[in-house]
Amino acid sequence: MRWLYEKRVPLGQKSYEKLKTGNYYVVDKSLMIKDYLDKGNEVTLITRPRRFGKTINMSMMADFFDITKDSKELLRILKS
Repeated sequence: MRWLYEKRVPLGQKSYEKLKTGNYYVVDKSLMIKDYLDKGNEVTLITRPRRFGKTINMSMMADFFDITKDSKELLRILKS
């Protein structure tokens, strides 16, 4: 029964919501949204190597900006 309490590595996982609600290791990058909003750029180009978290970051931003969802609990952005 020990394996029920161990966190899993999210290989192939593409949904930020599943990462946060499931039993996965997650690096919280929610302050990245604040950085994007503070810069006020019209266009942002995100270039990173393969397997660097681009899809998860876009999923996180989609959850944040989706007005049909209540994602306050999912995204706890710290006030600076």
